[in-house]
Amino acid sequence: MDQPGMINLALIGALLLGYLLGSIPFGLILTRMAGLGDVRMIGSGNIGATNVLRTGSKKLAAATLILDALKGTAAVLIAARLGPYAAIAAGLGAFLGHLFPVWLGFKGGKGVATYLGILIGLAWPGALVFAAVWLVTALLTRYSSLAALIASIIVPIALFAKGNQSVALLFALLSVLVMIKHKANIVRLLNGTESRIGSKG
Repeated sequence: MDQPGMINLALIGALLLGYLLGSIPFGLILTRMAGLGDVRMIGSGNIGATNVLRTGSKKLAAATLILDALKGTAAVLIAARLGPYAAIAAGLGAFLGHLFPVWLGFKGGKGVATYLGILIGLAWPGALVFAAVWLVTALLTRYSSLAALIASIIVPIALFAKGNQSVALLFALLSVLVMIKHKANIVRLLNGTESRIGSKG
């Protein structure tokens, strides 16, 4: 097999690996194992940590957050053995898997934790930027969604500024997807009905 063919196979394999890892719905699995039923039936219907928190279990929400992040990191680190572009492909696959898992009818989470996990694997200084921006925005506004949106805007800019163009382009794409998945949150932020951190709504 020629070199380009092998490269293409590696990229496709990395993308599929990332998708399979990313599509593991930890929020749904953990809440069911804990006897709390289907997390998609409460709150926003999302499978991510924020909605898991609405079950009343901070431990399960924290576990969901960590596992959703780690599956992105794991996909990147495993695929990195095949080269930097395979790692990027795996990161994209993991994100798409989380957002659109085939096992759940392509209805997944909003991707913030997985975004952060992929960032840790590909460019860990960018993860520090994300965390810092998220924390400052969340503390000032008490809006988790707004903090995630602003952080996801800043990260690609920071990566471009550092000259990491390939990774920056990936995160520019992922940030657009984050915004699309947060469309309802953006509408609520604009009309003043978005739930704040600590509220029970």
